[in-house]
Amino acid sequence: MSSISFKLGYRYLRSTKGGIFSFTTILAILGLTIGVSSLIVVTSVMNGFQKELENRILGVIPHSIIESRDQIDNYDYLINEIKKNKNVVSAAPYINIQGLISSSYDDKPISLVGTDPKDEENISIIPDYMIIGDINNLYQKNSIIIGSSLAANLGAYVGDNITITTTEIRTSVVGSYPISLKLKIVGIYELKTEIDQYLVLTSHETTQKIKKFKPNETSSIRIKTNDLFKADEISNELVKTIGKDYYFQSWKESHGTLFEAIKFEKLLISLMLFLIVAVASILVLSTIVMTVKSKEREIAILRTLGASSRQLVLIFFTQGVIVSFIGIIFGIILGYLLTININNMVIFLEFILNRKLLEAYFINYFPYYIDSYQILLICIISFFISIATSFIPSLKATKLNPLEILRHE
Repeated sequence: MSSISFKLGYRYLRSTKGGIFSFTTILAILGLTIGVSSLIVVTSVMNGFQKELENRILGVIPHSIIESRDQIDNYDYLINEIKKNKNVVSAAPYINIQGLISSSYDDKPISLVGTDPKDEENISIIPDYMIIGDINNLYQKNSIIIGSSLAANLGAYVGDNITITTTEIRTSVVGSYPISLKLKIVGIYELKTEIDQYLVLTSHETTQKIKKFKPNETSSIRIKTNDLFKADEISNELVKTIGKDYYFQSWKESHGTLFEAIKFEKLLISLMLFLIVAVASILVLSTIVMTVKSKEREIAILRTLGASSRQLVLIFFTQGVIVSFIGIIFGIILGYLLTININNMVIFLEFILNRKLLEAYFINYFPYYIDSYQILLICIISFFISIATSFIPSLKATKLNPLEILRHE
């Protein structure tokens, strides 16, 4: 009888009332399609933005920094020991000095990082985002590389000399005063993030002189791991290996809240979009209610023939399952097509409006990343919501009194 229930459920879908081409059924399928496709597009684009931020911000700032209470002596030996860990991609000496950069036009606070060009190519993405000059220009004496936003604020360009005043104090017979030096701009990078506004690169040797370090001394070791989200675990393991005199600071302390906010925002938007699926599920419920109402005579006959409550529920539950399945499949197809063509749609919209829509943002296109697991989860939740609403009106069929129905026929 269960097979008969499925057949009857499918046959009722072809009827004029509550069938596949009825107004309420089309609305239910359309609602599910829009809901599922919206969820796929939004989550894929937000995944893309999250990965882009990870690449552009976490590709520049250290995944982790190994520090000591005093300067680190013979850092080459320590770096070799750190690189023995299979989870470490690269390691390099790292000196970070806070200061003020000044030009004839303006003054801005900066973070001055001392690095070696060959190390920077292995541990950072800045060499790939140089718009003027080259990272190897840092081999020149008294040279720096700055971000495009900072250059614009300072009114400075490649070849200009600027003054950097650091927080390091120099003491002489006339008193104590902050160390300042003149450096030449030899390159400009552009990540289109807030990093462009404050991060300045110079040679490791220059920062050693500012800190009054010896040639084999540095203030910390910068680490790049193979899994940035496990940077804390990897760094803790390293500290245990190299000695108790060292401690670490990971990227989560400086930028962790940013990515937690992105995850929370993505969750919040997904929950709101699931309301579309919920509305579509109510339309599925309406479809089943209409079918039950129009098939009361057939239900009464089936009850008199000995059909059980379970078999009656299966008839209309099957209809809800099929409608839900069709809507979700269409939603997957539409969502995938919209996602892979979203940038083409933006270009077309910009052409129609005759203006650039994304030029003011740090990314001038819509990055996307289609997560198959995430899409599967969306489909499962949407399907569960839909069939749950299908089950409720299906129970109504079991409460009908066949004698009352047939008496009025």
